[in-house]
Amino acid sequence: MLCFAGYEFDPQRAELRGPDGEAIRLRPKSFDMLQLFAANPGRVLSKHDLIAAVWPNVHVSDDSLFQCIREIRAALGDDQRQLIKLVSGRGYLFDANVSNQLAGAGATSEAPSFAAGPEAEPAADPANGEPDLRADPDAKVAPAKQRSRFNLRGPPALATLAGFGAIVGLAVAAPIYGPGLIFSRAPPTIAMTAIVGAGNDPQAAQMAANVTDRLTDGLAKIGNIRVVALQSGTAPTSPELASARSAQADFVISGELQASARSWDMQARMTSTATGEVRWTTSLAVDRVGQDSLLQQSRLAAGLGHPLALRINALLNSRARSAAIDSGLSAGDAKVVIEQAMAFINQTTPERFQAAQAMLEKALAADPDNVDLEAALAAHLLRGIQSAWYNPADVTATERSAQSMLERALQAKPAYLPVLEGYCRFLTATNHFVESLIACAKTLALDPWDGLALFNLGMTQIQLGRFEDALATFKQADQFNTPEVSRWTWLLGAGWTTMLMGRNEEALPWLQRSIAITPGTGRTHLLLAGAYQKLGRPDEAKAAMARAMELRPGSTAGNVLLPSKNVSTAFLEAAQRVLRTEVEAGLPEH
Repeated sequence: MLCFAGYEFDPQRAELRGPDGEAIRLRPKSFDMLQLFAANPGRVLSKHDLIAAVWPNVHVSDDSLFQCIREIRAALGDDQRQLIKLVSGRGYLFDANVSNQLAGAGATSEAPSFAAGPEAEPAADPANGEPDLRADPDAKVAPAKQRSRFNLRGPPALATLAGFGAIVGLAVAAPIYGPGLIFSRAPPTIAMTAIVGAGNDPQAAQMAANVTDRLTDGLAKIGNIRVVALQSGTAPTSPELASARSAQADFVISGELQASARSWDMQARMTSTATGEVRWTTSLAVDRVGQDSLLQQSRLAAGLGHPLALRINALLNSRARSAAIDSGLSAGDAKVVIEQAMAFINQTTPERFQAAQAMLEKALAADPDNVDLEAALAAHLLRGIQSAWYNPADVTATERSAQSMLERALQAKPAYLPVLEGYCRFLTATNHFVESLIACAKTLALDPWDGLALFNLGMTQIQLGRFEDALATFKQADQFNTPEVSRWTWLLGAGWTTMLMGRNEEALPWLQRSIAITPGTGRTHLLLAGAYQKLGRPDEAKAAMARAMELRPGSTAGNVLLPSKNVSTAFLEAAQRVLRTEVEAGLPEH
């Protein structure tokens, strides 16, 4: 039983008792978080550590974390924030003396702890170098979640966090550091300067500061890099590069934000601290009209963070190409092919889909060891399966081909984002839901702004019957709005989820926004027809169904549902209700 500040925390009875002995009610997640704090007094726990431990297997927003902290503070009477302290830019600190009272003995000993961040490492047993569990008399029988220890500096194979999120961040880091890479140490360090507002615009300055905070927090979630925050801004000058070098940073990020009449315009770059060479640059514009400030901040940070995460990951996974590979496509050529193939998606038709596939297959034939092309083609094949653009007799062979390409790519680059994202998509599309949760979490551990990984995570949650979780995941992807090419997917996911929950009025704007971006997907029109029908708008329902049948000829009630392998009963029942509404709107039974 953990004792602190007059309170007793009893994990076995799941109780927090006040100084008067009365039980204080906490929601389960808040209870778990308080246990994590009490087991790690005096240590800074980052937001990433807390979320990974308290919400294993689930992607949640920071709001869920803040709500738990507010509830814990209220339960402890910590209005002045003296027990749970915010450490700016690093996380939260539980500032209390904690003792571990042995049941029935009245004695105390040092509370067992599990290190939860790079600032804290577990006590080591000098005999074998392993974490010392002897301080906890119940270590052999306590649940794993209560006694797990993890160390962000140690080998990934030894990481045992309560919740696989932090394990993922470590596990993907192991294979990518080796001799000859551009980083001088592991993990590589990224220094984040303050993004500056152009001119003397106070609104731009405030927005720039908020975006800096969001971008820094997002980068800190990436499991295989270290992030340090520098106070200066603008393009890095010699003193700023010197500051980054003193922090042992490999790269420094800087940027400028300017307000135009209708948009926020931002430019950013990543500069090598060793040479001053600019290794990455980007520019973006985010609409200021009709969007609240928080959404603008989120999209600006994601608009920088997503391509930056991809660039960092590409550098970490860079390898010298052999002479044999160099005889094929160059890296630049392969990138152009992939971008051209992806450009076909927003105006998808079967003909454009086939043209994109032919383009990718031709490029891969010229460069058969190109991991990027393998991942892109595998993702493309899966998209065709999901859109029912292959002959049913060819689906199994197509699925096996995609799987084979992804497995080869994973062997070559197990921590490479395009491959992990493709594998996340494959496992979701083939109903391997437990594995897909892990693969999607691995992707998000390296790029927390990856909307396509969030979409596939949401699709898994839908089919497991976790509709509220799925909707929150799709909304998170919409907050980020990256990558641009995939924007229609999470809008479709949100519309479908709300229909499964019987909220058809709410589904309409999601589906309409999805169609406005990508009008060539029959499934979106099918759902739209069902929503119109349920809302008593039969003429619009018939028009949407006609368009759906034009895009997906041969669709019937017997072939439009997703495969039922491994799905939950709750999902099956809800999907059948939506299907009956689509039949009422004109979908043929057979």
